[in-house]
Amino acid sequence: MAWVKRSAFTLIVLLIIAFVILATWEPIAAGSSDAPADRTYSAEIIRDEFGVPKIYGKTDADVAFGVAIAQAEDDFFTLQDVVAMSRGRYGAIAGEEGATFDYVYHLLDARGTASREYPKLPEDSRALFEAFASGLNQYAEDHPDEVKLSNLFPVNGEDVAAGFVLRQPFFYGLANVVGPLVEGGDLRREFGPDIPGFPREGSEPAKEAGTESMAKTGIHPLPWGEDAALLGSNAWAVSPEKSGGPTTLISNSHQPLRGGVAWYELTVESEEGWHFTGANFPGSPFPFLGHNRHLGWTNTVNRPDMVDIYKLEMNDAGDQYRLDGEWRDLETKTVFLPVRMGPVVLPIPRKVHRSVHGPVIENDNGFFAVRYGGMESVEQLDAYYRINKATNFEEWQTQMARMAIPSTNFIYADETGNIAYVYNAAIPDRPEDVKADWRNVLDGTRSDLIWEGAVDYAELPKVINPASGWLYNANNEPFTAAGAADDIARDSVSPILGVEEKQTNRSRRAYKLLSESSLLDRANLERIKYDTSYEREGYVADLWDEIEAMDSFFTTEPAGTGEAAELLKNWDFTADGKGRADALALLMIRDFMSAEYQNKSEMPDVREMLHKAVEHLTEHFGRIDPPMSDLLRLRQGEVDLPLDGGSDTLRASTTWEVHEDGRLSLVHGDSFIQWVEWNEGERVFSRSIQPFGSAITRPESPHHTDQMQLFVDHKLKPVYFWREDVLANAKRRYTVTNSN
Repeated sequence: MAWVKRSAFTLIVLLIIAFVILATWEPIAAGSSDAPADRTYSAEIIRDEFGVPKIYGKTDADVAFGVAIAQAEDDFFTLQDVVAMSRGRYGAIAGEEGATFDYVYHLLDARGTASREYPKLPEDSRALFEAFASGLNQYAEDHPDEVKLSNLFPVNGEDVAAGFVLRQPFFYGLANVVGPLVEGGDLRREFGPDIPGFPREGSEPAKEAGTESMAKTGIHPLPWGEDAALLGSNAWAVSPEKSGGPTTLISNSHQPLRGGVAWYELTVESEEGWHFTGANFPGSPFPFLGHNRHLGWTNTVNRPDMVDIYKLEMNDAGDQYRLDGEWRDLETKTVFLPVRMGPVVLPIPRKVHRSVHGPVIENDNGFFAVRYGGMESVEQLDAYYRINKATNFEEWQTQMARMAIPSTNFIYADETGNIAYVYNAAIPDRPEDVKADWRNVLDGTRSDLIWEGAVDYAELPKVINPASGWLYNANNEPFTAAGAADDIARDSVSPILGVEEKQTNRSRRAYKLLSESSLLDRANLERIKYDTSYEREGYVADLWDEIEAMDSFFTTEPAGTGEAAELLKNWDFTADGKGRADALALLMIRDFMSAEYQNKSEMPDVREMLHKAVEHLTEHFGRIDPPMSDLLRLRQGEVDLPLDGGSDTLRASTTWEVHEDGRLSLVHGDSFIQWVEWNEGERVFSRSIQPFGSAITRPESPHHTDQMQLFVDHKLKPVYFWREDVLANAKRRYTVTNSN
């Protein structure tokens, strides 16, 4: 029996060795980045009563260093996730879900793009990113007990740039293309009007042509997938003539309330002329929206056709594709995705491919190449920095005209009374003289279908200083932006651009309320911004038509379904929490809004959704008509507050997670709100609010939850933009430096 003992001992030793290898291989294999070149940075951080940081420095780079320190103090947890994503290591933290991000990181060649393009940026822009990386490194060095992953630091500017390359395309829906292709599922591509000469996808002519589109109706587990598709926002700009006083800019972004694309509020100021207040996402040295002394802007997600798919003709070996009659080698490499499972990290091999078209995805239906707007560019890093420092509309628009920022609408206002709306998107410059159905899968054997660059800025829809005196966007088409007399004509925009023709309920409500208002002063604008009503149009009308067609009483379970239908038939279409049917309507509308917004080919089953709503309310509240404020909550730590608004109302409570007690805890909706006013002859003044507080992942901080009550009460807090105001309201003041 000695050989059995020896075998058992050997097996145990081998298992221990395997465990040690699986527990330690990933940081070793990943290696570490080169730290930025030695340079001394110094920044002053002043925090107000809400903990919002104001970061000062002699140079812009000093300020960027301070931005990294300030945000790490408040949310190092999320910053590390973003850094891990930018290095293809998120799976080592978040397991299978994180490895999905890592796959896309390799698929899009985020690191390769950053390595090639980042060195080409202007020196002052690169200095900003190197300083920001140095700040992250400094915080990690000073707080080693908070670091999640070995060898995650140091990082450098190229790492930060790779994170931008990875995340930006998902704001205009790349996940809705990549996800179905990875899964081998169906794909729906629907944007603007029919392109003359080509059949609309899914139509009988399209089927006969063999180009029937694939209709994706499921939810795919790719980064910023359904969540990104639901990213919303409202934005308003009002001229002084229309407001009766100030030029007004209202930023009302709808982002996830936590995580890598949640807003972080800050103010920056340097002796080199950079002075801006607003909000950024974790991993950025500058704000993405807000205002400086002279001008400001905000953004809403738009949905142009920015992605093209090509079916490749492959050889039998699957390692070459045909292009213009010649065979070309398919670039293929194997990457190992780290997937944490308990104490070990498994190396999961995956192949990633690339052709001259772009990234290539292999599924059961063949090989498909993807080409998208803004691909292989990091110029947005420089463009955001430049518009932060723009002093007038001409300077701002010059930077926008670079087409460096790949997507999102911009609503602009400034101290001289200018207001503007730009449907910003690096829309592919598709050749109009080539016959192709750009809405469907393209012939990958034709090089004439491989476009280069973006359309000219002049081709983008835009409205500047409309006679109406107001502009808005609520994730709607650009053809309703300024009122009937000032709106862009549909036939002025080429259909090949793939500009969406969609309305949201928020858009319908905003357009109606703005058009009806003779004066858009602060009181009227507040009434519009916090509006909780639905128009009975679009998917809302379709949904209620089906409800009204139902029998009054159902024989199927659960009990109470018939009564619920009757309540909904008499609903006042207002999610203010006052009506008996508000909770039912809240549960019903979200999935229909989501399906419409994502162009799903089928809507949810109304009767099934009603059954689920009744079951949920009956189980957790003992009734089908509880107050909506009992159901919908804003929760963080020990604070638990009631909310109003619904999915797709101007007071947006868009999506939520269901807690064990049956309450719906908001996860996405109204997030960072900023209200900016320029009165003639006066300095800019602004107010803002966040749903939780500045210290989003620091439960021990008083600023973890200190803005919540104001948020639910529809109130804003002052923004201390001017230094004398900052000092007068300072609650903490300190200097941060690096040890170089």
